Formats: sequence, C-alpha cells, structure tokens
Amino acid sequence: MEIRSMHFKERAGQKLADQRLQQNLKKLSTKFVTGRASAIIELDDFEGTREAAKERRMRAIENLDVWLETFEQAATRRGATVLFAESADDASRLVVEIAKKHGVKKAIKSKSMVSEEMALNAALEAAGVQPIETDLGEYILQINNNEAPSHIIAPVVHKDKEEISDLFARVHHKPRLTDIPQMTREAREVLRPQFLSADMGITGGNFVIAETGSVAVVTNEGNEGMCTVMPPKVHVVVTGIEKVLPTLEDFATVMRLLPRSATGQSISNYVSLLTGPRAEGELDGPEHMYFVLVDGGRTGLVGTEFQEMMRCIKCGACMNHCPVYQKIGGHSYGWVYPGPMGSVLTPLYAGLEKALDLPQASTLCGECHVVCPVKIPLPDLLRKLREKEVERHLRPMHERLGLTLWAFVAKRPALYRLATKVGVRVLRMMGGSKKSISSLPLGAGWTDYREMPAPSGKTFRELYRQRK
Repeated sequence: MEIRSMHFKERAGQKLADQRLQQNLKKLSTKFVTGRASAIIELDDFEGTREAAKERRMRAIENLDVWLETFEQAATRRGATVLFAESADDASRLVVEIAKKHGVKKAIKSKSMVSEEMALNAALEAAGVQPIETDLGEYILQINNNEAPSHIIAPVVHKDKEEISDLFARVHHKPRLTDIPQMTREAREVLRPQFLSADMGITGGNFVIAETGSVAVVTNEGNEGMCTVMPPKVHVVVTGIEKVLPTLEDFATVMRLLPRSATGQSISNYVSLLTGPRAEGELDGPEHMYFVLVDGGRTGLVGTEFQEMMRCIKCGACMNHCPVYQKIGGHSYGWVYPGPMGSVLTPLYAGLEKALDLPQASTLCGECHVVCPVKIPLPDLLRKLREKEVERHLRPMHERLGLTLWAFVAKRPALYRLATKVGVRVLRMMGGSKKSISSLPLGAGWTDYREMPAPSGKTFRELYRQRK
C-alpha cells in the first residue's frame, strides 16, 4: 500500500469539510465506544485482566526469537510450512510463489491488515491470480476501485447505507436495495460462487500459538472458515511476527479483551483455531498450509524505547475513542494503520521522514492509553517521536526555535512567572469588551476557525493564591 502520510494536513482538512463523512463517523461513538463501555463491565476484574494480558504479550515480545522458533517447530510437525519474510515485498513474493507452485488462478481472502502492508492484491493480479475479498467491508472497498480501508476492524465505517446501495446497484447490475438484510444477502449470493471455485484461501492471523503451531482467526462473518475448510486446496496465513503467543492459555486471556475492545462484544461470532493441513481421514480443510510471517520493520523495535508498541493486538479501541480520528477518519493518515496506533506505527515502519505530521495528530488527551486493552502508553510514544523529529531537525525552524525559547523560560521559575504575568494581561487587553480573541499572532491555526476566550488577566498562581 502506497504511503501518503506526508499529505496528512491536506487530507485532514478535506475530511473535516466532508459533511457526509462527519455524519458517518458518529457511528464510532454510538456503536463502538458505548459498546465497549457496556462489555467491559461483564468482567469481574477488568484491570486485572488488562495487566495479565500485558504481561503475557510482553513475555512473547521479550523472547520473540524463542517463541517464533517454538511455533515453527510445532507448525512444521503438524504438516504446515513456515516462511519468514524480512519485508512486505518479500512476503508478497512468497505468496505469489506459492500460488504459482500450486497452479492457483483464484484466491479468496478474509480480512488482513498485513496483506494491505504487502499490497498483496496488486501482486497477485500482476501474477495472473484473481484475488477476491470476502469480508463484507473489504469486498465493498474492492469493488469500489480498490479503495483503502479506513479502520482496521470496520474498514468501511466511512460510508453510509445509501452509498453502498448505489455501489451494489452499479457493480452487481441489479435493482437498488436499501434494506440491509437484503443487501447482505445480495453480497452473499455474489460471493458464494467465488468460495466454491477458488484454488487458494488467504487469511490473516489475529495470533499464532507457539505450543500448538496454530493460527487464531477471529471474525463476525464466518468467511475465514469458508476460506480455509471449503474447496481451496491451499491455505496461506499472512501475519506479523509480533502476533505470536506462547500458549493457548495466553490466547484465552487476550480473547477476553479483544472483542470487547474492538466491537463491544463479549465474544466474536466466529473464533477459529486452525492447525496444519487436512490429515488422513479428515473430511475438510486444505491439502497444503503455509504461514508467511512478516517482519516489515518489527524486529527493529525489539529492545528499543518503542518495544511496547509491539504488544498491540489490533483491536482499534484507540482510534474509536480518539477525538482526532473521530473527526477525520482513517484515510487522512495515509497508510495501513490509522488513529493513535498508526501515528506511532507508520513512522516506525515506514520512516519518520515519511510521516512527519502523524506524531502531531493527537491532542495527547490520554484516552487511547486509558482504553488500550494491553496498556500501551501511546501518548508517551507519540511524545518520543516528537522529540526525535526535533532532534533530527525534521520540524520547521520556527517551531524548533519556539520550543527552544519555551524550554529556556520554563526551566527558570522567576522568568516563567514574569512572562506568564505579562502574557495573561496582554491577552486580556486583546480580548477587549467581548472578552474574546478573534486574531492571535502565532496562533492563526486556532483563531482562523474559532475565537479564543480571553483570560481573566491573572495567572493560575495568582488565582489560586486569591482563592486560598
């Protein structure tokens, strides 16, 4: 997937002006945010479960090489082939080679964000293999000129029913439907022949389990089963190397949090644990099973100050609750992973110089940390990326000079008290009788779009002393 994160400001401005998008994004609060709040109440000890999940994820990350080797041995014993890819391009090449080896002409896919990293659909098409997305949201995006997903759990959250209805009528060449059950039935009728005629099934992997050599795939539509136990003779799993969990007990712990954090459900409709190809005497399952485990910059985080980001379970809770994401949606971020998690991952995976504005795309309100099921300190990681931008002189000169001046004053209490006393009094005068500032030097980014209430003319210290 092409990286367009350098255009964040321009794209964000366009999304803010899109009134239809603004209306569609309200679904984040009415569905995912309230759903999560209700679902976590069901747990006797939510915070204890979060802490346990954090510890289990870090146990895997801190000994990543050991658990990956353990997984490879267990999966191989059960008849699967495990392949490692250093880059996303390497991973695509491996999948294409598998397809050629088995004479594949059509591949059906369940949802996978790693396959977006790999630009897998384009690679398959170039090799003469037809990729078919079977997740409803991903299918809608595919038939809409291969549009990129805007959310890692609900990829088409930016569209409303009317837009999808128009799209179905145009692409399916059928009468326009507006009833949602009828629309989903129409999609099933279109996809069913694809399931029955495909040569290869491609899935992501929410986790891979080291002790059993299994992949865990979590969906709400059941399409992962159709991609793996139906006619496709080849099953290929593509996932990141950080998704390894040592044991099934670890998986059970994390699964208490994943669906609740992602969609507000106690459990997803379908949870598949798939281990090896079809054995002798079994009636379903693929004849061949492959795991393509992608590095793509992940090992570069091990042992660094950003290592904690690797325990992310890709639930999407951070973006559902982020006030920035709630207003601009996922396409503004310009790559696979949007929201707070994307504002950290994109600079780390793609390079900080290609995503200069993403660490700034946050209010640092801390909500993303509060709701993260594995307690990733996202605001701290965003601050560290901002520091690196300044250290590497990647921010504009005026911004760096402003921060230098601020640091000089803030480190000297007497000077800081004097500066704030003068500042609040000047701002009070600027507010005039309206007590509102409509034009602020060096603050046009704020006052171009809204007025700023003028302060009272006293500093916090003065007001606090007066109250006492």
